[in-house]
Amino acid sequence: MSDILRELLCVSEKAANIARACRQQEALFQLLIEEKKEGEKNKKFAVDFKTLADVLVQEVIKQNMEDKFPGLGKNIFGEESNDFTNDLGEKITLRLCSTEDETAELLSKVLNGNKPASEALARVVHEDVTFTDPTLDVLEINIPQDILGIWVDPIDSTYQYIKGSADVKSNQGIFPCGLQCVTILIGVYDIQTGVPLMGVINQPFASHDLNTLRWKGQCYWGLSYMETNIHSLQLATSQRHCSDTPAKSTSAEADPSPQLSAVISTSEKEPIKAALSRVCGDRLFGAAGAGYKSLCVVQGLADIYIFSEDTTFKWDSCAAHAILKAMGGGMVDLKESLERDPETGLELPQLVYHVGNEGAAGVDRWANKGGLVAYRCRKQLETFLHLLVQSLAPAETQT
Repeated sequence: MSDILRELLCVSEKAANIARACRQQEALFQLLIEEKKEGEKNKKFAVDFKTLADVLVQEVIKQNMEDKFPGLGKNIFGEESNDFTNDLGEKITLRLCSTEDETAELLSKVLNGNKPASEALARVVHEDVTFTDPTLDVLEINIPQDILGIWVDPIDSTYQYIKGSADVKSNQGIFPCGLQCVTILIGVYDIQTGVPLMGVINQPFASHDLNTLRWKGQCYWGLSYMETNIHSLQLATSQRHCSDTPAKSTSAEADPSPQLSAVISTSEKEPIKAALSRVCGDRLFGAAGAGYKSLCVVQGLADIYIFSEDTTFKWDSCAAHAILKAMGGGMVDLKESLERDPETGLELPQLVYHVGNEGAAGVDRWANKGGLVAYRCRKQLETFLHLLVQSLAPAETQT
């Protein structure tokens, strides 16, 4: 099954090329920047183009995987529908055609006859992409294809993608906003158990060449199946992240461990922010994009990514969860984790990906309802949760 992972890496790179092309090729960029203008009559058209970039990436991933692994396409899920209605009222179902010319013709219908943009986009879609990683070349593992489901988030943090800020400075390696926060997320899970198995996070705008103004990307992957745990940061990762922070500090007077760091959403609830400030001190970082915040934990830039609300979804979390699982970490339900008594010895409530929320409709069916906590190290998570419960307690007794 390393063949499937290798192909996922290739299609993620093709998706990253599409994302970069929309910002770097003039014909496409002119459509993209219309989103920034207020009061323009063609603003709806620009919004449609943003959606087109999302849908096109999703369809490229789905079609490429189906071509290489027949039958897998039906188990690939994402946020986007591939139906469009253009300005003439024509309903068009977007798909990847067999030739570049046919794809350009179909895209031209969606883009109301804009041939330069359609041809530029079709060219990128049909480019051959290869991905090599020596670690994958030696990996031999057999995972039955019929148990695999795939969640795709084609362009995570679309607001940052449209806004397009290229000159944002990082805070200890973590970018609060900007194109660096844009990610392409592909997560593979077991459709019988919901356990994440493989993950790919592609960061299309990882670094910016100030001379050419071109962007370079970076790709991260992980695989966790039975006794096999392997990931792209294998050689760079040491166990120091776990051993540095022992699971202690059980008294109320305990030092709130300045070694712990967390990355959060800027929209996080104020009581949670206040509690986290007491736990992490000045090592609390705000950042855009669920995928990017998870990536910060994968990279070791932050120990924890925490979000208390129910506005992340299975396609936001599955890829990073699989990578973190391969690293010895994971992603748990925040609400259940805070309610859990660690003395019971019960396992932490890991997120699963095969069942929707009962009684919910639309995208809410696939929301991470209890919030989430992403971590690389179980010891750090236990310490973090204990300190957070203590820190939240005073606020809860006042209400």
